[in-house]
Amino acid sequence: MRIVLAEDHFLLRDGLIRLLQAHGHEVAAAVDNGPDLLRALTEQRPDVSIVDVRLPPTFTDEGLRAALTARRTAPDLPVLLLSQYVEPLYARELLATGGHAVGYLLKDRVTNGTQFLDAIHRVAAGGTAMDPQVVTQLLVRKDRDTALATLTPREREVLESLAQGRSNTGIAQSLFITEKAVAKHITNIFTKLGLHPTDTANRRILAVLTYLDQ
Repeated sequence: MRIVLAEDHFLLRDGLIRLLQAHGHEVAAAVDNGPDLLRALTEQRPDVSIVDVRLPPTFTDEGLRAALTARRTAPDLPVLLLSQYVEPLYARELLATGGHAVGYLLKDRVTNGTQFLDAIHRVAAGGTAMDPQVVTQLLVRKDRDTALATLTPREREVLESLAQGRSNTGIAQSLFITEKAVAKHITNIFTKLGLHPTDTANRRILAVLTYLDQ
């Protein structure tokens, strides 16, 4: 296979090149930044691309952005993301481009060459290769989105007020309802978001974090 590789860490990039070449693959381009990656993907049209999510110059999501841009012009371009962290937003954005010929692996959880090469072949063949931790995070986020969707318009207003740091009294005054009604809405919010009473967590904070993470 012809492969485009994007990895800014020299030792890892060199090691991946040697691994791929040792198994008969051609590394058509090996780059260390987002702009060069996009250029390589556009010009080389590889059989598969192996992309570090975070690349120079800002080390945020240059690798992902370059891959997404390339897939807009070549929807069947296989992309295997590599990351140090589980970032569900990135996984969802990649899957949203078609859900085929994509993968997302965590660097620290790739324990042997066979596992890695198998993931490359699956993605190149049009399949998917998702680390189980990434899948778990995607399912958790889906459950949260579903729970938020069950809130009534008034409950969402109360949750938004919580996110603004208002007390029950402040929420009652801003929404022109009683504090008793506010307390009832908050209880309903906790129940729908699956936030049960514990001695170790503040449910108001957890509810706000869920709201802000949507």
